[in-house]
Amino acid sequence: MPRFSVIVAIVFLLVTAPSVTNATITCGEVVVLLTPCIPFGVFGGAVPPDCCKGIKGLNAAKKTTMDRRIACSCIQEGAARIPGINYDRINTLCDVCDSPCPYKVYPSTNCSA
Repeated sequence: MPRFSVIVAIVFLLVTAPSVTNATITCGEVVVLLTPCIPFGVFGGAVPPDCCKGIKGLNAAKKTTMDRRIACSCIQEGAARIPGINYDRINTLCDVCDSPCPYKVYPSTNCSA
């Protein structure tokens, strides 16, 4: 049942993802890139290779401050909708994938900074 909830959350994010005209990245793109990371964020275990590819792809796509803010907000809002997400675990992904991340994502993260 938890996996079904994760799938429902992903579909919800894809359907409701807003686009922002001043940015080069959309929330929908962030969701697509990071969806392979969800099982690790909920269940732990090995990090899927596609998760690391997604993180590196997202970092390459974040060209502007607005892109970084959109990505942060999208990750933050999306993670909040995933039952059983472990924030400490997802915040290890950049180190595990050897890819820099400009912020840690928690429900209290200020994505406007």
